[in-house]
Amino acid sequence: MPDGWHLGSEDIAMAIDFTLSTQQRDLQRASRKFAREVLGEARRAELLATPEERFRATRPTYEAMVAAGYLRKCIPSPAGGENSGLIDMAILAEEFYSVNASVTLTMLGTVLGLLPILLGGTPDQCRRLLVPFLRTSGAPLAGFCSSEPGGSANSSSPPPGEGVRTTARREGDNWVINGRKKWVSSATGWNRDGADVLCVVCRTDSAAPPSEAISIIAVEGPVKGLVFERAIDTIGHRGHLVPQFGLQNVTAPHRNLLGQEGKGLALTAAAFTGTAALVGIFGVALMRAAFEFALHFAQTERRGGVDPIIDHQAVGYALADAKTTIEAARYLSWRACHAVDTQSPGADELAIEAKIFGSEAAVRVITDLMRVVGVDSYDHEAPFARLLQDALALPIFDGGNMGVRRRQLHMMLRQGSYDPLAASGAA
Repeated sequence: MPDGWHLGSEDIAMAIDFTLSTQQRDLQRASRKFAREVLGEARRAELLATPEERFRATRPTYEAMVAAGYLRKCIPSPAGGENSGLIDMAILAEEFYSVNASVTLTMLGTVLGLLPILLGGTPDQCRRLLVPFLRTSGAPLAGFCSSEPGGSANSSSPPPGEGVRTTARREGDNWVINGRKKWVSSATGWNRDGADVLCVVCRTDSAAPPSEAISIIAVEGPVKGLVFERAIDTIGHRGHLVPQFGLQNVTAPHRNLLGQEGKGLALTAAAFTGTAALVGIFGVALMRAAFEFALHFAQTERRGGVDPIIDHQAVGYALADAKTTIEAARYLSWRACHAVDTQSPGADELAIEAKIFGSEAAVRVITDLMRVVGVDSYDHEAPFARLLQDALALPIFDGGNMGVRRRQLHMMLRQGSYDPLAASGAA
């Protein structure tokens, strides 16, 4: 990873006690205000009939996010943006995702699409490929094309396992890419002609073992040879686009190879480390929104009785349990972000734990809070249906908790050199 992406501990504004700096408080307040005034209105797009209609209807809101500089705030300062670390990303993500998960995921999915460039790109590649994303105009999209139809949990599987099935062959000064991808945020773009940049995980050597056979190649849009298959009609994130598509003889210049040829699996793993901690924050955001509604309901509703239902012990205890989980998930995620920012030894472990804990807690806590509200939580006038639908994705995307994330932790635990105190900083 280039030194410009990670910051030294002396540069991190947030101390280990998690006291936010003045700048971070300002970011939190500004993000909260923007989310409430702008992002909330875009939820109406989720009522449209088809996935593509819903996605296109969010474009004005996404353009407003870009114009307000929020995409730039997600790109590291050394690359020309205004971001100083994952903690800033977590602060912004919590405020946005708690109000509108779909459009937030479009922006952060674009950031994920850029991570192979930010982590493995040369200075020339960064200068060329990041230009649209540093402007405060338009609606630029990027996608990280990793997942494939049939699943990608075993992308590193040696023969007879298939692993990564998308291939790229060298023809002169170009790569020619063929294959199929699925579940890639915004990959087919606003009009099926491809995102502005697609970072495609592909097999560049059919004979080599997986650790030396997989590469990542940046494809610039519009993408000739991109074949739209379908827009997945997802349970949640109804205003966000995740298509299934093919790549038929798609060409990209050889200079768009990111990092070392054959080392794409390591670069992919590095990209998904930071995002794991942010998925923990996604869970916090959804739990927070559910809690705020349930708390107000409990403080104001009597349900035909004499006292507000919050006076009942069962309700109070359920709210207390939910709030405790929210705070635990937030600080674990912040700790993971801090560890990634400072390149702490336990960063990978903490990021994965934050992802698993925050994502699974969100499903449980939202369901528990529905019991506090009762049958009225089943009405779409309450936010629980939307929040739960969005939460259901968290344990199974960005590396599923069962197929990928727990396996990663298991691999760490199996190592003879594993130190159980390293992640806590007490080693």
